Parts: sequence; structure tokens; C-alpha cells
Amino acid sequence: MPHEELPSLQRPRYGSIVDDERLSAEEMDERRRQNIAYEYLCHLEEAKRWMEVCLVEELPPTTELEEGLRNGVYLAKLAKFFAPKMVSEKKIYDVEQTRYKKSGLHFRHTDNTVQWLRAMESIGLPKIFYPETTDVYDRKNIPRMIYCIHALSLYLFKLGIAPQIQDLLGKVDFTEEEISNMRKELDKYGIQMPSFSKIGGILANELSVDEAALHAAVIAINEAIEKGVAEQTIVTLRNPNAVLTLVDDSLAQEYQKELWEAKKNKEENARLKNSCISEEERDAYEELLTQAEIQGNINTVNRQAAVDHINAVLLEGNPANTLLALKKPEAQLPAVYPFAATMYQNELFNLQKQNSMNYLAHEELLIALEMLSSVALINQALESNDLVSVQNQLRSSTIGVNNVDEAHVERYANALLSLKLEASSQGQDNLSWNEIQNCIDMINTEIQEENDRIVALGYINEAIDEGNPFRTLETLMLPTAKIRDVEPDHAQHYQDVLYQAKSQKLMDPDSISKVLWLDEIQKAIDEANTHESRAKQWLTLIIDVNKCLDGNKTNDILTALKSSASNVQDVMPECADRYYTALLRAKQSKSQTVTNEEGSWIKFNLQEKYDYYYNIDSQERSWVAPQSGLPKESWLTGKEIEDVIEEVTTTYIRQHMWSAPEDLLLRFQATTSGPSLREEFEARKAFLGDQIGNVVKIQAYWKGQKQRKDYLSRQQVFLGNVDSVVKIQAWFRMAAARKNYLSRLQYFKDHRNEIVKIQSLLRASKARDDYKALVGSENPPLTVIRKFVHLLEQSDLDFQEELEVARLREEVVTKIRANQQLEKDLNLMDIKIGLLVKNRITVEDVISHRKKLNKKKGELELLTSTDNKGIKSLSKERRKTLETYQQLFYLLQTNPLYLAKLIFQMPQNKSTKFMDTVIFTLYNYASNQREEYLLLKLFKAALEEEIKSKVDQVQEIVTGNPTVIKMVVSFNRGARGQNTLRQLLAPVVKEIIDDKTLIINTNPVEVYKMWVNQLETQTGEASKLPYDVTTEQALTYPEVKNKLDTSTENLRRVTDKVLNSIISSLDLLPYGLRYIAKVLKNSIHEKFPDATEDELLKIVGNLLYYRYMNPAIVAPDGFDIIDMTAGGQINSDQRRNLGSVAKVLQHAASNKLFEGENEHLSSMNHYLSETYQKFRKYFKEACDVLEPEEKFNMDKYTDLVTVSKPVIYISIEEIISTHSLLLEHQDVITAEKSDSLNELLETLGEVPTVESFLGEGSIDPNDPNKQSTISQLSKTEISLSLTSKYDLGDGESVDSRSLMIKTKKLIIDVIRNQPGITLIEILETPATKEQEEEHSQDMVNRAIIDSRTPGIKPEEAMIEEGHLPLEQKKRKIQRNLRTLEQTGHVSSKDKYQDLLNEIAKDIRNQRIHRTLRKAELAKLQQTLNALNEKAAFYEDQINYYDTYIKTCLDNLKRTNTRRSIKLDVKEEPKGTKRVKPVRYTATKLQEKGVLLGIDDLQTNQFKNVTFDIMATEDVGIFDVSSKVLGMEMEKVQLNIQDLLQMQYEGVAVMKMFDKVKVNVNLLIYLLNKKFYGK
Repeated sequence: MPHEELPSLQRPRYGSIVDDERLSAEEMDERRRQNIAYEYLCHLEEAKRWMEVCLVEELPPTTELEEGLRNGVYLAKLAKFFAPKMVSEKKIYDVEQTRYKKSGLHFRHTDNTVQWLRAMESIGLPKIFYPETTDVYDRKNIPRMIYCIHALSLYLFKLGIAPQIQDLLGKVDFTEEEISNMRKELDKYGIQMPSFSKIGGILANELSVDEAALHAAVIAINEAIEKGVAEQTIVTLRNPNAVLTLVDDSLAQEYQKELWEAKKNKEENARLKNSCISEEERDAYEELLTQAEIQGNINTVNRQAAVDHINAVLLEGNPANTLLALKKPEAQLPAVYPFAATMYQNELFNLQKQNSMNYLAHEELLIALEMLSSVALINQALESNDLVSVQNQLRSSTIGVNNVDEAHVERYANALLSLKLEASSQGQDNLSWNEIQNCIDMINTEIQEENDRIVALGYINEAIDEGNPFRTLETLMLPTAKIRDVEPDHAQHYQDVLYQAKSQKLMDPDSISKVLWLDEIQKAIDEANTHESRAKQWLTLIIDVNKCLDGNKTNDILTALKSSASNVQDVMPECADRYYTALLRAKQSKSQTVTNEEGSWIKFNLQEKYDYYYNIDSQERSWVAPQSGLPKESWLTGKEIEDVIEEVTTTYIRQHMWSAPEDLLLRFQATTSGPSLREEFEARKAFLGDQIGNVVKIQAYWKGQKQRKDYLSRQQVFLGNVDSVVKIQAWFRMAAARKNYLSRLQYFKDHRNEIVKIQSLLRASKARDDYKALVGSENPPLTVIRKFVHLLEQSDLDFQEELEVARLREEVVTKIRANQQLEKDLNLMDIKIGLLVKNRITVEDVISHRKKLNKKKGELELLTSTDNKGIKSLSKERRKTLETYQQLFYLLQTNPLYLAKLIFQMPQNKSTKFMDTVIFTLYNYASNQREEYLLLKLFKAALEEEIKSKVDQVQEIVTGNPTVIKMVVSFNRGARGQNTLRQLLAPVVKEIIDDKTLIINTNPVEVYKMWVNQLETQTGEASKLPYDVTTEQALTYPEVKNKLDTSTENLRRVTDKVLNSIISSLDLLPYGLRYIAKVLKNSIHEKFPDATEDELLKIVGNLLYYRYMNPAIVAPDGFDIIDMTAGGQINSDQRRNLGSVAKVLQHAASNKLFEGENEHLSSMNHYLSETYQKFRKYFKEACDVLEPEEKFNMDKYTDLVTVSKPVIYISIEEIISTHSLLLEHQDVITAEKSDSLNELLETLGEVPTVESFLGEGSIDPNDPNKQSTISQLSKTEISLSLTSKYDLGDGESVDSRSLMIKTKKLIIDVIRNQPGITLIEILETPATKEQEEEHSQDMVNRAIIDSRTPGIKPEEAMIEEGHLPLEQKKRKIQRNLRTLEQTGHVSSKDKYQDLLNEIAKDIRNQRIHRTLRKAELAKLQQTLNALNEKAAFYEDQINYYDTYIKTCLDNLKRTNTRRSIKLDVKEEPKGTKRVKPVRYTATKLQEKGVLLGIDDLQTNQFKNVTFDIMATEDVGIFDVSSKVLGMEMEKVQLNIQDLLQMQYEGVAVMKMFDKVKVNVNLLIYLLNKKFYGK
């Protein structure tokens, strides 16, 4: 709440005495504690306002400030305010508090508090004010933190950094509740409140150290060191005047040893130095340790302890603990970074393993941490692409990387970034130091290779300039140049190509460089090699083709061309002969031009630059012209051959392009000349396309000429033979017609079955179309409605099913009531037997209740075997009253507000009974859809009323016990919903129960005690372990932790199975329960619009899971989830397993994590969060259901058209009780006097007695058992056929709805017997005699069916109208239609289509009703079977109890000298020989471990105390008497059953005589051994 400053002067402190009243000491102490709480709240408000000014940020309210500061975020932000160089925003963990808001405190939040403490240390705030980290994080001493903030504010004010903190004591106001709550919190701390008023003095004293006090403190330390007592030394070291820091009490012995050795060394040095100096000239500190030397030695010890701790933590393998150990200032190690915790752990652990001693010294840790931190920073910079930081780290000497060249740092950084990205893609988080070093070495190697290549580049360019091909080849083959594919045979061509490339570069004005670079050289080499390949290809082509031509090898020409041509696509196989002919002609033509003698050299040019020479005889090749030899001039060159091929191919393509298929066109396109030829072809084609009109004309003219000539010739033949033509045509037509007819006839005969099927399909299709029109059409035509109107008639089967439904409903209701009574009696029997076992009652009491139970069992059997009485079985005089009761209960049933208000007017115990009896009876336990619909309307009205009037906070629905919620859950878990729960949970619950190996116990104390009990029971010796332990102490034992881990794993596995069973079975959840969940969610949201979706779904989960499912999981035997045999029960382990599962699911459903007492289960919190998300989706989907009107197709007019009236089965006692309650709360239920309920109650008058209800003569007044008879008659159940008092009678003015119904019935009768297109046409067309007779016969048949069906009584008016002739019915229809048109219900303009639509709707609903009725029959039968099974179980239970009681009676009569302690009977037969008493001294019992101690008595006096243990006549009961020095003192009685119960509950120690402590386990062991031989 906001706290405002008071406008007036400072008011009195809270609880101050403002009058003269005298208070007691207790009251004054209470006032003092309240004052302390108020003052502390004021200091909280002061700290809050000061921090808000500093941070410019709003902090949590004062009452929540302590919790808000625990995560240290605000403290770290405050540190950033006054020490920005030490704390940056990036260093603050969870700065936006998103992690904290989502899942609470995390251990890393302590980093924020540590940063705050270090920041205060950096500005010099004395450490006397500092809190411990655990004081903040674990909330051990929050006032200490607030005290420190006040001291900090004063210190910063003196430094001029922050404003002064306000004094708000007495200026702010807090509520009584807030002050009381704070007082309770301060009591929990159990600390003394710091003195906030003394902060200034303490601060002044701390900031000026007295030199004399310092000297005295140092002298005292030296003296303590000399004494050699570590405890005294540590006390002197703790002296504030010594100004020593980081003193650890646990290192007292180490401090003493280190300081003693240092002092001895200093004394020895002083003796050697001062041997020649007089004592007057000596300095006292020449032999004494100074404050700095003491601090140095303390630091040395602390450092060694910290190093030892680091080595130990490394072996544990926890990165978080390792990081904390490395961060300790005592370790004197460089700064470490939290994000690299895992790397520190892994690398240091590996170094530790490599060390022969498995130990890292301080120097090793120092060097390793410097390197690892640098590596971590490099990795962090690489992740953020901060290359500048990477370069700075590489320049730093701390990283220890070798061969780092300052000139190449940027290149190192880029290479490391690439390496980091590659490692991240492979799942590696960080680069190691070795990988960084390898990367730098690799870059250095690359740089060296680049330098070598640059040198080689100079040599190559020099050789090119010299023009010496061999020198050029030599430089190209240098290894450092790394030029690929250099062939020595091509040296000359390499020189030419390289020289040509360099010449072009020299002539290029844009070229900056005048030398060829390596890539240009490699390109030139590749080009030269390509020239060589091309030259070889041309050689092959020239030689093969010319040889084929010389040898006249026509068939080989195609192979030669395809194997060597530069473009194989130009060679067309179809032109092989043409190629040969053309090439031969060209060769012959060239041979004729040769005049001189020719040689064997072939020459051709490449790229018009380079000449290539080849000797066909010697096969010599060269890029240099031969000095001697003649060319081979008669052979065709490669260029000439390719020209001939191209010319032949082009000619062929032009010849075939117009007629070529698509695949051939693609081949043409692939040739060298193909694109140009295709372009030429397309141009010609486009021209013809433009002239298509002229082309068509030319073609048409020519074709017409030919056809005309042929036609005139044929016509002349026909004209010469007309008679013959006519005869031929007539004969042919006759033969063709006869053939077709016979063929068709035979076809039909052969396919008669198929024809029948087709006709059937056509008829079915027509019927289907009609049905679709009836169902889907907005305005179905009258012709379609006529075809289906017969469906509205009630057949014999309909009436039989209605009667069967009524019979089963009656049996179900009766059986439910009978089972409920049996269950109550059996529960009472359980209690009686339990008391018998504990000897609280006698066997006779149990036998008496057994007789009553058997008597009730017989009465219930009689009740369920006879039919319930109806109105006819009662006296005639009471008939009118019963009819009024029928109308009353109909009104209560159909108007839920009456019962909703009545429920809230009764006390909860009475409303529960009223709900279980009258309400569920009134709705027949929702045994059909109508009653389920009405019951849901009642639940909805009552729930909305309860939320509106009784719920003030959202959580009250969860924490309270709302009546309506209890009603809903009770109903849905009852007989109707029991099968649902069984289907939902039975398989998985049975699996858990059947698993004998499954043990789940998550209570550390219980696990511990069971373990100790097991040890003591097995050994018979007292355990040395303590009996009473806390949860934290129990968790320190490995055995307990192992058992808990196993239980937790089993719990998670089993819970998953139950959860999956629940979530996958949403459709099994009862509709009523889901609908009420929807109503609950909407009602809460309507009243509390600010409630979040999560809050609403938690409330839904409270209903669906916690109230509905959770109890069935915990106690499946109590909710009939599993089948139990008589006398069978779930054992404690099974019960605990189920309870643990239920507990986890309950926490998950409410999104409540394991905290506080359940902190040891916090490892399951992540699992709880995941499970909550699944539950959340489940609860949301559960609320997504239809409204009852849509689900059940119900409205307020449904009862007007039902075949049978609703019937309930209720006892006379319940009728009278309801009547009495209505009269008692009449004023609240009915606010208006004209209310229908008032009228009915006035008619009924006063509440009748059972005798007056049944009428005179029903009970004999002289009957001696009159009261018993009346009591029996009051439980008599009768059936009431509910009717409305306001049903319409004949002759009364009817409303439009009733008139509409009557008109529809008349129209149905008419259109069944008279066809027509429209209703107006039928009404205006007179009926024929046959139609009248048919209609009359239909009415007779209907009357016969009605007479055969008992219990169905149509109204008299309906009967009379049904017997009217067709014409009179039509006239009545016309009158009704005019009336309805005047009221606006129908219209003649659309030919009364609205009325026809209503009839179509009735037809559709009739089909739905029949379907639902069949489903209801099956459901009722299923429910009845379940109830019969439950009744059979109760029968078995009764028989089991009979057998048990008979056994008890037999045991009472049996004589037996030895009894087992497990037989629970009260008395032993007379004459039994008693067992002798056993006597022990207290010392002996202590040695056995049975006796633990006696209050106010020393151990050496135990020998004077004796105990006598004697078995009594009651089995399992022992008398224990005590004697001191032979004098009997006291006597106590022990019950072995009580001892066993205590052992079961984990009680290890008990008291006898209020002062003697004994071990329960060993006492049971002793009794078993001495009295039962066990």
C-alpha cells in the first residue's frame, strides 16, 4: 500500500502510551516489539526513497522491499551509481530481472551482491557495516543490509556523491497488519536490531585509526604468538585496532605456525644484526612483527588455503564452485570471468591431472589463469566480432602465445574469427590456447610462403624479359612459385604466350603494375596448355579425314569426323555421304592446285598468333618452324574440313527444317549455324503467318475445284438409278432398326441385375437429394416434407423405448439411493471395527450394528425389488394435494433460481444433505438429457449467485470450499461420473499399485527414520545415529540422498504416465463438469476483469484436477477406481506412491514450485513448469464446450412437444422436508407476492405430517409400533409425474406458440393424405372421397396405438381435433393461419414457408431424439450395471464383516495359552496361564539400548532403578511398574498396537512415566523376544 507522510507534526510512535493506563509486563513487551517493527519499517522507507533518488527508478513497495533486494540487482545498480568504473551494466546479472520474475532466485544473483560489496570496499567504506552475502541472498539478516545502506548513504553524502538520506521516523503511516507482519518477520531472524542512530559515530571512529591503539594491538599479537596458543592469537588478530583484514578463524593453527616462524626468523636476524649495538639504540620492531608483516603472513596463509581449496574444488568438477574459489581475494589470483567458468574447470583440471602430485601451486595457477583469461576474452571478443579487442589481447604478454608479429595482428584476428565460426558450427564452444597458437603458426607459415612466391615472381618476369624459353621454364618450375601443369616440352610456347601477355599489359594504359602476377602467369600457362590440346585435336581430324579420303573409306568418314571435330553437334549422321562427297571434291580441287613437290609437314595456325607444325612421317611436333622440309599442301587443313562440314550441315537443315519433328529441331538448334538458321526459319514463318488469308484462299480455290468435279460425276450416276437407290435405302434402314432393337432387348435381358441396381441407385439418389433438401435447405419445399412426414408418427418401438427408459431411470435412481445408504452404514461399521481393534468398544456393540446393517440390507432389497408407488396407490382424498406437489416440483425443476437461493439460505451441513437427497432426486441424478440440462442450469445459476455474493477475492475459490463446486464435484464423481473417472484413471492407477518394486518416499526425515529403524530391527542394537533430525541433517547422509534420488526418478516416470492418461482423455471428461468449468472461468473473469489468463486457468485446474481427480488418485479404493475384494486394502507404500504422484500433479496444476519445506525437491521444478504448460493447454481446451441448449437441443418449449411427462422418484419424507424448507425461506426465495411459487405454497398450506399426507386410515392409531411404522412409511418412495400448473386447456385463450404447435399437427395430418405443390393449393383444393377414407383410417390406427401405450395421455383438445374430417381440419388450419399471420408468426406472401420450415425442423429433431434415446438407453444400462457391481461389492463387504465378527466370537470362546499379538480381542478365556513378569534394571535396559535416559537422574544411579514388565489378560497389553531402591513408584500400561502405530509413523523415541525416554524400535524388539519368542 502507498504510505503518505502525515501533514501534521510528528505523531506518537506506534503503540506509545498516550493516556494514563497501566500495562502489564507482557503488554509492554508487546508494545516494545511493535515499536521496533514500526521503526524498522520507517528505516526501510528511508532506504527505499534514497535509492530511488540515486537510481532514478521506482523500487518495490516498502513491505516488499526486503524480498525485492535479495537478487542484488538494485544493489548492483547502486554500486554502478557510486563506482561506475568498477561496475558496469553488462556486469549486472539479470539486469532486467526477467530470469528472477520467471523462475525466482538463481545462485548467480549473488554476483550482484558481491559487486556491491566490492564497490563499497573500493570507495573506502569501513567493513564493519558490511553484511554477508548469505544475509541478503538467503534472507538471514536483511536488517544488517538496510543498516549498511544507511551507513553508505551517510558516507556518500560526506564525499559529495549522493544526497542525504531522509529521517522519516514518525512521518509515515503503516497499517496494523503491516506492522504485525514485520514484527513476525523480525522474530524469525532472531537477531538484535542494529542501532541506526549510532552510524555516524561508528563511521567517524572507523575512519581515524588511533596509532597508540594500533601499536598496543600489534604488541598483543606478538605476545600471543610467543605463547603459541592459536585460539588466543586469533582473538588478538580479530582486534579492530590491529586493522587486519581477511582473518579466517578456521585457519588459526596455520596463522600461529606461520607467524611464529616469521617472528623467530626476525628475532634471529635481529640478534645477528644487533650484536654490536646497545640496547638503547635498538628499535622494538626489530624483533617484533609489524602490522604489515602480520598482514603479509596472514595473506600468505590465506593464499595457501585458497590454493588448497581450489585444488579440491577442481576435483569435484563443478564449474560454478571452481569459479567462486578462483574469485576469492585470498587466493591473490588475477580476475576471472563467469562466462568462462567451464573452460577454467576443464583446463585447470587437465593441468592438475598432468602434474605428478595432482596439485597446482599458486605460481602455476597464476600463469594458467592469466593465459586462460586471455583466451576467454579472445573467445568472447570473437563471439561479438570485436576484432579490435582480439588484436589487443594478442598483443598482451599474459596470453603467452609465441611468434606473434605486430605487423600481422589484424590477419591473426581474422583467421581466428574464421576458426571460431568453424568450431561453433561443429558444436565447440571455445577455442583452446593450442588452437590459437596453431592458428598463429599457420598464418606465419602462409606469410612466409607468400614472401617466397613474390621472390619467385621476380625471377619469372626477368626470364620472360630475357626471351630465353629454357630460363623461363626453369623459373616456372621453382617450388616456391607453385605454378601448376607446367610441361617441359612446351617451353617455347610458354615463352611466347607469357611474352604476349606481358606485352599487352605494358601497352595497357590502365595497368598500374608492369609485371605479370602469379595469377596472370598461371592463366597464361593454362592458355598455352589449351592451345596444345586444341592442336592435337586438329591434327587427329586432319590426319583421319585425309586418310579416309585417300583410301576411299566412305564408311569411316563419320567416325573420323565425330571423334575429332571441335563441335560434334555440327556432324549429322544423316549427312555422312554428303560429307564424304563434299570433302572428296574439295580435296581433289586442292590437289589440282599443287604444282611443286610436297613434303610431310602439316602447318596450321591457332588464334591467328601461333603456328603449329607436325611431321606426318616422323610424328615430330613443334611450335617453331622446321629449318628444312616441305609442307603437305594436298591435304585439307582443319579449317577447310570444318568449313565443308558446316556448309553441308547448313544445307541439310534448310531442306528439312519445315518438316522436321521437335526432337530434330532441337538437334538443328545445337549446331553452330543452328541459331542463325532458326532465326531465318522463324522470319519465313512469320511472313507466311502475316499472309495466311491469301494462302487459305489459294488452297481453298484449288480444293474446291477438285471436289466440284468429283461431285458432278457422282450426281450423274445417282440420277440414272433413282429406283434402285430408294429400294436399297429402305431395305437397309429396316435391317438396321431390327438389329438395333433385338440387340438392345438382349442387352437388357443380359444385364437385368445391373438395371435393377441402377434403378435402385436412382431412387436412392432422389431420396438422398430430398433428404438433403429437408436437412440442408433453408426453405425445403412441401413435396419434400410430405415424403418424410411419416417420421413424426410414434411407432410401437418408440413407445417401448420410452417405457424402457423410464423403467431404467427408476431403477438407477433407486439403486443410487440404496448404495448411498449402504455406503454410509459400511463406513460406520469400519469405524466400529476400528474401535474394537483399539479395545474402545466391545464386540457386542459391533454385533449390534451388524444386525442393524443386515436389517437395512433386507429393507433395501425389498425396496429395490418392488415398484415405486404412484399417485394411484394413495388415498383419493390426497390426490389433489399430490397433483399440487407435482406442479411444485415441476416449477422447482424448471426454474433453477428457487433452488439456487434456497441452497445459500441453509447452513452448509444441511445444504449438503439437502443436495445429496432432494436436489439430485429432483433431477433423477441427471438420468436423461432433459434432467441433465436442467441440473446444469441449476448449477450455473447457483455458481453465478455464489460468486456474485460470496467471493471477494479470486483465490477464495481455491482456498475456500464453495458449496456449488462441492455439489458439482459430488455429482460428477457419483454414480453418473464414476465410470468416467474409472476409464480415465483405472489403468494407470492399477499399474502403479501392481508394481511391487515401486517405492516413492520424498520425505528425507521419513526415509532417514525408516533406514535407522531397519538397521536397529535387523541388528537388535541401538544405532549410534541421532533419532530426531531435521531435513537438512537427513540430507547429509549418502544413503538418504540415494534413496531420494531413486524416488524422484520413479516419481517423474510414474507421474508422466498419469499425466498422459489425463491429457489424452479430454473427451472422457463429463460434459457437465467441463461446462461448469467454463461458467466458473467466465464468471470469475466477469467479476474480476483484471485477473490474468493464468489465474483463471489455475482456478479451472483447481476444479478439474484438485477437486475432481486428485482424491481419486490418492484413494482409488474409496472412489471405486479400482476393484477391491472384501477386506482388501491398499498398503501404506502403495498409498504413499499415489499420494506423491498426486502431490506433484497438484503442484503442476497450480504452477507452484517446490520451495521452503520441499526445497529438497527443487530439482523437479523444471519438470513442474513443463507439466504446468501441458495442464494449461488441457484446462483451456476443457472449457471449450457448447452451451447446454446446443448440446442437448433444448429450449423452454421442449416440454410442450415431449411424448411422456417427466417423472421423479422421491420419498414422502423428502417431499415434506422440501415443503418445510420452502416455507421457512419463502420470503428470500420469492420476492414478489404474485410469484408462481407463492401461489402453489398457498394452495398446499401448512407442512403435512406423514399420517396426514397419506390420509386417514393409512396408519392404525392403536398400533403399538406406530412411530416405527410412520418412520418406515416416511421412507416410502413414490413416483411423481411432473406437470405445469399452467398447461393450456381446451376453450382457453391460447398463446401464439401453442397455436403454432396445434396448427402444425393439423397440417401434418392433412398433407399426409392430400398431395399438392404448395400449402395454399392443398388447403383450397377439395379432398376426394378416397383421401377422406384414407385419412379416417389413419386416425383410427393412431387411436389404437395410443390405447396400447399406458402412461401417455394427449390433451383432450388434441384428441378431438385429430378426429375431424379433412375438410374441417383444413378450415381450422386456415383460421389458425390467419390468426398467426396477424401476430406476425407466419406470412401468406411466402406461402407459409416459415410454418413448413418448423415442420421440417421437427422431423429432423425427431430423428435426433431417437438417436439420443438409444444412446441414453445404453448409458442407463451401463450405469445400472456399474451400480449393481458396486452393490455386489457392498454385499461382499457385509459378508466379510460377518465372517470377521464370527471369528471374534469364536476366539472369545477358545482356550489358548499363547496368543499372537496380531489377534485383537479384548478378553482372554478364564484359566489361561499367565506369563511370568520380566525384571530389568535401568542399567541393563540402557546397555540394550532400550532406555535412553531418565530426567533428573544421573547415570550412576540407574542401578537403583528396576522395571517389571508383565503381560496382562488382554492380549498385547503390558503393565510396566518402576521401583527405586525397592520402593514401587509408578505403574504404566503399554499397548503393543500403539507401539506398532508409533513405529509406522516414524516415532523413534517415547516417554514413560513422563520422564523415562525409551527407544520404540528396541522396546518392540524386547517384547517380541521375551513374550512371543520372536
